Amino acid sequence: MTGKQISIHEVGPRDGLQVEKTTVPLEDKIRWIDAGIESGIDIVQLGSFVNPEKVPQMADTDKLFEHYNSSGKKPERTVLSGLVLNERGLERGMACGVDMFCMGVSASETHSQKNTRMTTSEALTRIVAMARSAMADNKRVQVSVQSAFGCGFEGPIASEKVLEIVKEYLSAGIRNISLADTAGHAQPLQVEELFNAIGELDNGLELACHFHNTYGLGLANCYAALKSGVTYFESAFGGLGGCPFTKLPAGNVSTEDLVHSLQRMGYRKDIQLDTLLDVAKQVGGFFGRELPGAVMKSGSIVDFKKG
Repeated sequence: MTGKQISIHEVGPRDGLQVEKTTVPLEDKIRWIDAGIESGIDIVQLGSFVNPEKVPQMADTDKLFEHYNSSGKKPERTVLSGLVLNERGLERGMACGVDMFCMGVSASETHSQKNTRMTTSEALTRIVAMARSAMADNKRVQVSVQSAFGCGFEGPIASEKVLEIVKEYLSAGIRNISLADTAGHAQPLQVEELFNAIGELDNGLELACHFHNTYGLGLANCYAALKSGVTYFESAFGGLGGCPFTKLPAGNVSTEDLVHSLQRMGYRKDIQLDTLLDVAKQVGGFFGRELPGAVMKSGSIVDFKKG
């Protein structure tokens, strides 16, 4: 089990909202993001720099970053991340003050074409160049392998292909690497094996994970990743989300469920779980439906006052 500090990366404003049909007003996003920052989570992904015609929910990403980079609104300890897919997205992110750039390559050729209209090899060449450019400007960069555990279109993905992409990242000097379960196909033993294999390539990396709960294994996979030395965990408020370019979009691991689970194991007791639960309830109320998150329905059994 890792002895390092566990970091929570809230991706609700991006991955959580990108497949929703009802457009969320800017002021609602800001209210939810403010609460996430107040709760004590470490990183918040404000949005993605993509074509607003293809992903309308992300049309205000630049405005969100400009809001938080304006006088007096910049959070002191929370990192603000943004997803970029191409050079134009990187330019936009640099212009509006992204703290940490997230970018990635799909190990699935079909998903890569649907998501970026590039082959995996083409995308890898461009992403590595973009990462180097951002790091040269002293920006934090996290690179991912998407569809690392399987693809809704292609089925199983060979671990060798995932590791080859990771090796290219390492050759470029990139140290923060995420494996993304875009289709939700991962299972715990597979998670352990793949992250352990990456650890054998280089044991000094910052490892991150991003799981979707398509088949109900999201939290189990997070635990497997934790056992394998992963310290960055991506999740979304209420369990919202899903990639619009995968075969079966399904929600992320719920942030409040993840934090509740970690706190029951003695980790991250500093995070205000009640605040996260309130955000999830607000989001559910906005969309007018019950969200997948479990703890906001059952209630927390974590009580540090009695502990």
